[in-house]
Order: sequence, then C-alpha cells, then structure tokens
Amino acid sequence: MSLSADGGPAPTQRVLVINPNTNPLVTARVREVAQRYAHAHLHFEVVNPASGPFSIESDEDKRVAERHALDLMAQARLQSYDAYVLACFDDLALQAARGMLAVPVLGCCEAGIAAARLVSPALAIVTTVSAALPGIRIMMRRYGAGDLATVRAAEVGVDEAARSEPDTQARLLDAVSAAVRSDGAQVILLASGGLTGQAERISRQAGVPVVDAVEAALRQAARLCTQQAAQPSA
Repeated sequence: MSLSADGGPAPTQRVLVINPNTNPLVTARVREVAQRYAHAHLHFEVVNPASGPFSIESDEDKRVAERHALDLMAQARLQSYDAYVLACFDDLALQAARGMLAVPVLGCCEAGIAAARLVSPALAIVTTVSAALPGIRIMMRRYGAGDLATVRAAEVGVDEAARSEPDTQARLLDAVSAAVRSDGAQVILLASGGLTGQAERISRQAGVPVVDAVEAALRQAARLCTQQAAQPSA
C-alpha cells in the first residue's frame, strides 16, 4: 500500500484530460497514453466536448474549441480534480483555465518544449498542417524556444495523423527526416494531439529522439500529483 507523508494511505489523485476536438479516435489515443501513468492512487479521466470542431486546424477552430474546453472545465470544478491537461498543442484556453482553476493546468506545447529541451537545444517541431505554423511560432517565442527551434508541417490532417495509415506515416517520417537533415535537429517534438502515442515508432524509424507533447504534459501532471500526494496533510 502506498503511504502519504504522514503515514496514512495515499489519497487518490484525479486528473481531467481534455481533448478539445471531438474526434473520438484522438481521445482514445490520448487515453491509451494516459494509462501508462495511471496507478492505484492516480486516475486519469480523458474526455472531449460533445460539440465543436472535429479537428483544430484553423483560427476559427481554435476559438470554438477554446470555448467548449473552458465550459468543460467550469463544469468539472465541482468534481475536485487535482490537475487538468489540455491535450492540444495549441495550448488553447491554457491561461484562461489557470485563472479559473486553483489546481495545476498543463499545456502540451509548454510541457513538450520543456521536455524536448532537456534532450537537446537543437529542437525541431513537427506538426500536421501548414495553417498551424504561425501559431506554433508564436508559442515557441513565448516559451523561449524561438531562437533555438525550427518547425515543419507534414501536411497531414489531424484525423489522418490519428488514423496513422502507411501514407500518413511516410509523410510524417519525411518531415522528421528533413528536420534532422536540413535543420540539424537532434530531438523532434510532435505537435498535434493526432500524433499522440507515435513518438516511439517515429524515433525508431528516424534514428533520433522524439518527444510526444501530449505525453510530456501527462507525465508532468502525474509527477505533480505524486508530489502533492506525498505532502503532509494540513
């Protein structure tokens, strides 16, 4: 039995993970990765809004998805979650959620860049569609990676990325290989919820470390909850 710092049973920590799009396959991919970090005293609940964009690929998609994600978190406040994860590389609704909630809220871009930079400062971000590039470049500057990282789009849709068919895998590998060959990348950060769970395969194929941004945020949430559970009770 796990014990807390005061010698009693460790409390069960609960993390709400929100996939801001409505694609059930993306939600399932995120749920599968979240279970790697779950245990008897740490539970992940992975959900998506009932309505909203099926894929988040434009500024309008972001605006609509942000509203629905914030609505979900507002409804969840009464359920006493210990942390939240926004499983979308855009970090949409992140600052608003942090202002609304009294517990940690993790964003995938922020967590992913931090995790990748621990491997190497020679970082390249690979995302799905070119429409995402301007927003990603803004976030790179926000998180201190603007002068260190490059960003490329594989030109696959979010749903295509989640379905991960052979042609899609080939285009993703081409983008990763170009980042290594032309940009000098020594670590790749996957920048889409649709790419969740694919880092290990892409790393084997490309011969370079690959960080899954969604997994980085889930791992950070697990670490924070574990630390919180170990604190003495007031």
